[in-house]
Amino acid sequence: MKAAVLYETKTPLVIEDVTVDKPGPREVLIRTAAVGVCRSDLHFIDGTYPHAMPCIPGHEAAGIVEAVGDGVTMVKPGDAVITCLSAFCGHCEFCVTGRMSLCMGRDTRRRPGEPPRLRMGETVVNQMLDLSAYAEQMLVHEHACVAINPEMPLDRACVIGCAVTTGAGAVFRAADVTPGDTVAVIGCGGVGLAVVNAAKIAGAGRIIAIDPVADKRRLAEKLGATDTVDPMVEGAAAGVIEMTKGGVDHAIEAVGRPASGEMAVTLLRRGGTATILGMMPLTEKVGLGAIDLLSGKKLQGAKMGANCFPVDIPRLVDFYMRGLLDLDTLIAERIPLEQINHAFDELRKGDSVRSVVTFG
Repeated sequence: MKAAVLYETKTPLVIEDVTVDKPGPREVLIRTAAVGVCRSDLHFIDGTYPHAMPCIPGHEAAGIVEAVGDGVTMVKPGDAVITCLSAFCGHCEFCVTGRMSLCMGRDTRRRPGEPPRLRMGETVVNQMLDLSAYAEQMLVHEHACVAINPEMPLDRACVIGCAVTTGAGAVFRAADVTPGDTVAVIGCGGVGLAVVNAAKIAGAGRIIAIDPVADKRRLAEKLGATDTVDPMVEGAAAGVIEMTKGGVDHAIEAVGRPASGEMAVTLLRRGGTATILGMMPLTEKVGLGAIDLLSGKKLQGAKMGANCFPVDIPRLVDFYMRGLLDLDTLIAERIPLEQINHAFDELRKGDSVRSVVTFG
């Protein structure tokens, strides 16, 4: 199969012929239909987060099941599926207490000594985030994918696999936004725009989208933002506090920068909650001051929006099919795999929303 291989950080991906193994027990072979170009991949490609090389990035994908191994019960050949990087074992402490997104997922990978899922000749190709979706096929554990409505367009379904599950999960699960709440969304890329859309579905009374790019602010308005703010304008945070008469109930950060995390905390009203979704550099910290704690403010992380993806993803698909969830606005362009490096260059500029790689 054709796949985009990363040999070392800060270098372009290379389109190579990669061999994918046959499905083993509880494994699923998927023909990839579409995969989003996500900033999380860029963190690994640019070396902000470590990973074994060579590897195939890509995790925000949808496709059709081609074959399954022994013991697979969740999907069958012919099923349309969405993959999710928060693969779960189903029996660890996190899984059995309903925190599946925190599962380390070690049982969803092949054990040392077993043949690799991916290789080039005798060279092992490392699987990124249990998926490696920038490829014509994916070989994954059955707990890394979920069957969806076969009428769902797969070039739109793929963005549910990360951006929308993360953003919507933050609203519905981690932050538990209730009707009438005031929500500030810091960063209007794919995840941030999904937060805006989900906050509208949840009935938030006021949704304030904060991003320095005017086009992204306009997209946020289309998806349900009631107000937009340019954070580069002097006094932007003070302006949000003033317009909300004391701050917001929820500030959801979707950028991954210390300054945006600090802004999330700053914007909170008494008793408010800041939820950090972005992947910040590993050495950075965000915290609450003594007066924040005395004011009942809360700060939390939410890996992948604290999702329960086997339940959440089919519901999000249903939201799209019913016209509640707008995925079309999130997608800036559709490209072939050969243009993957162009898509990452656009992502580095910070102006684009979501490029989607489609396979014929």
